[in-house]
Amino acid sequence: MTKVKNGDWVFVHYTGKFDDGKVFDSSLKGSPLDFVVGEGGLIEGFEKGVMGMAVGEKKTIKLTPEEGYGARDEKQIFDVPIENFGENPELEKNMQIVVTPQDGGDFLATIIDFNDKKVKLDTNHPLAGKNLTFELELMDIKDASERPHHSCGGGCDCCSGGCCH
Repeated sequence: MTKVKNGDWVFVHYTGKFDDGKVFDSSLKGSPLDFVVGEGGLIEGFEKGVMGMAVGEKKTIKLTPEEGYGARDEKQIFDVPIENFGENPELEKNMQIVVTPQDGGDFLATIIDFNDKKVKLDTNHPLAGKNLTFELELMDIKDASERPHHSCGGGCDCCSGGCCH
């Protein structure tokens, strides 16, 4: 029976849960998540959890923040003048926005508070600092050479989806 090894192209259905059992993401209503093990496109703990699985196997893995999206970093929370959001911005708490600094390099931020003078942004990953549990089911293993190549170079959401990027 073939088991997942580094370099395999794998297809995994998953359900991600917090410690309280609340589901934060799942592939079950769509296609399985596919990725090449060892390419580093997913969180380390998820990739390690799939290693050694056989097609049809199910298992549950529990990840610490360090194995997932890292610890929360208070230095990644900062204030931005509200004028940076244009005239009459439509802002909401917990709204996720894409921020483009002057030096380029877009990144995702969450609005955690705002008033008429400033907006408090959190650029930590929304799952940073959280323990995560994943229920996994390995659906298929293929040779990575069979994976289609995209003009985007393979590093975008059109090439593989899921929460674990």
